[in-house]
Amino acid sequence: MGVWQRMREDIGSVLERDPAARSRLEVLFCYPGLWAVWIHRVGHRLWRANLRLPARILSQIGRFLTGVDIHPAALLGRRLFIDHGTGVVIGETAIVGSDVTLYQGVTLGGTGKEQGKRHPTVCDGVYIGNNANILGNITVGENSRVGAGSVVLDDVPPNSTVVGVPAHIIYRAGQRVLITDPHDVKDPLSDALIALSARVEELEERLGAGADRAVPFAAEEAERLAYRKELDYMRDYVSMGEGI
Repeated sequence: MGVWQRMREDIGSVLERDPAARSRLEVLFCYPGLWAVWIHRVGHRLWRANLRLPARILSQIGRFLTGVDIHPAALLGRRLFIDHGTGVVIGETAIVGSDVTLYQGVTLGGTGKEQGKRHPTVCDGVYIGNNANILGNITVGENSRVGAGSVVLDDVPPNSTVVGVPAHIIYRAGQRVLITDPHDVKDPLSDALIALSARVEELEERLGAGADRAVPFAAEEAERLAYRKELDYMRDYVSMGEGI
């Protein structure tokens, strides 16, 4: 596919995915994320031609003009849409598939000074919400969604939705995933809460209250069930928080 065909394809993908885009001319002049992708393509060619310093300089010029920092060695697929753009960072060994949408503040970064492949692989059709951080040599599966503000440290299966810090799966293949084990949340406080709960149960048993004590958090559980029913009812009308 020629350069002009690729550019027309990119503009068309923005019109398809952003309801705020009203015309091709508006997309051409008012979408810095689109310009960032085009500048990266030139820089990536320079990088592959072993012109590393000019490639890095061009990437910094692109960062200054668009607010998007893409390393020239990163591999980007077709029809990548970076909405708003400001604060997006894509690391050197990152791989981004086709038809991916990134919102402002997304980071595809590393977790240290390790060598080799140290940045994420984002497969086709993925949506990543604003200010989400995808860190390390992990894979986000096809057609998955990452909620705004999430920190993803482990692989995400295809057709899943993840949220939280650190991120955990809440939807997989269209089905709600309920967390029954606090360890699945992977929160640093999970172990402390589990130990505290175990200690309370032990003390209640010693006091002889184990047989007739009320179900813990019954009111909270009823409220949570009501909230889930409301979410299921409104699922067709409410966004999952992909971005602005």
